[in-house]
Amino acid sequence: MQFNTQKILGLSIAGLTALFTGCKEESEKTSDASENPNIILILLDDMGYGDLGCYGQEVLSTPHIDKMASGGIMFTNHYCGSTVSAPTRASLLTGKHTGHTSVRANEEGQLLRDEETTIAEKMKEAGYITGAIGKWGVGHPPPVDDPERNGFDFFYGYLNMWHAHNFYPEFLYRNGEKEYIEGNKLITEDGKNPWADKPEGTGVAEKKEQYAHDLFDKEALQFIEENRDTTFFLYLPYNIPHANNEAGRYHGNGMEVPDYGPFANKDWPDPEKGFAAMIRKLDNSVGMIMEKLSDLGINKNTLVIFVSDNGPHQEGEHKVDFFNSNGNLRGMKRDLYEGGIRTPFIARWPERIASGTSSDHISAFWDILPTLCEVADVEPPKATDGISFFPTLEGKHEEQKQHEYLYWEFYARGGKQAVRREKWKAIRLNTCTDNPKPIELYNLSIDPSEENNVANNHPEIVEEMKRIMKEAHDPLPEFSLKMNW
Repeated sequence: MQFNTQKILGLSIAGLTALFTGCKEESEKTSDASENPNIILILLDDMGYGDLGCYGQEVLSTPHIDKMASGGIMFTNHYCGSTVSAPTRASLLTGKHTGHTSVRANEEGQLLRDEETTIAEKMKEAGYITGAIGKWGVGHPPPVDDPERNGFDFFYGYLNMWHAHNFYPEFLYRNGEKEYIEGNKLITEDGKNPWADKPEGTGVAEKKEQYAHDLFDKEALQFIEENRDTTFFLYLPYNIPHANNEAGRYHGNGMEVPDYGPFANKDWPDPEKGFAAMIRKLDNSVGMIMEKLSDLGINKNTLVIFVSDNGPHQEGEHKVDFFNSNGNLRGMKRDLYEGGIRTPFIARWPERIASGTSSDHISAFWDILPTLCEVADVEPPKATDGISFFPTLEGKHEEQKQHEYLYWEFYARGGKQAVRREKWKAIRLNTCTDNPKPIELYNLSIDPSEENNVANNHPEIVEEMKRIMKEAHDPLPEFSLKMNW
């Protein structure tokens, strides 16, 4: 058992308690040790490294997620695929970093390619029933059957990332077919949709009867129930605590929830009450899923992974600093500093993962595909940048292979590139302009907040990082934005 408490950034007493407190024994049906586990991959939307009690959150409580962490393993050096939705989801599903993915920005024309292999396709190859429930958001505009084309037997939710801003949608998609949601209706002005320039369904609801997250919970529990006697892979990309950006601009509060619950009387701005209520909803969702697995007797041989798609947002009038959502990390969503790309990562699998453990193994979204392939005993695709961290899950640290480096590129706000190599982190800004800025260099082992740029002290490391940035970047010919050197 490996504990790296000094590497766990900003852990609170509540977080440490959750980490070292074991969960109660639950009655389970027995399973053969060689039987593949069920897999549930829970992906949050814009939740920060500091938003969970077990990662140091001191104001908001997340008891169910903390309990999951105490019953499994927490990673403290796990990274998102990108710092916004579409490319990070493409990285997760295809096992490629953003120098190689076909989706590198939230831009039109960026879509998964037919020749790319996804996690769902590999799970189907291993005999799994595959389902995805929530926000797809992989490229723009995705075909209505995009999840099914990429390996999912079942899909329910939003296809387009902008549609997913609206928490009270007029419709969602079920297996490629539009399904209208009774009681939800968008605001119109003079009979016209103020957001007509956005994908269909984007906007702010005038009538709000059915909250999408609650519908996703219901579908997820039903999927687990219906597949209790099979082996299943359930991908749960929830669309909170993202903001409804349109609502933020329209009436100053994009953190839409049915009610503020226990936070209603707090002396907080309404957007922060909404954010807190979203975190509470997510925590309750994890609790319901764990309870369902236990009730069905399949908890012990189910691997549950919990992770966020990128760093915390500052949208819909929510402020990152209000709850210290990025902990002591620099930056947020759309940054390649640690606050924009380092994510909580929790895995629980009672049959194979020791409870109350943590690891500072350096890993990223593109490692999840080969890891799940090893879990499911199926060969990973050759076209992957990932390295399985299955040995770390099992506590076999001496068998764990390491990355030479991790790489990111991002095209908005002038363009950015970043590399992590062991303790060193390099960042290059304005990469899509005629005047790229000099590479910044940080020693994360002593400066996790990236406050002290030491590039001038280590010119040889800076040159090596520049070489890696060039090596890791494969241009997309059809993409208008380019990296400049």
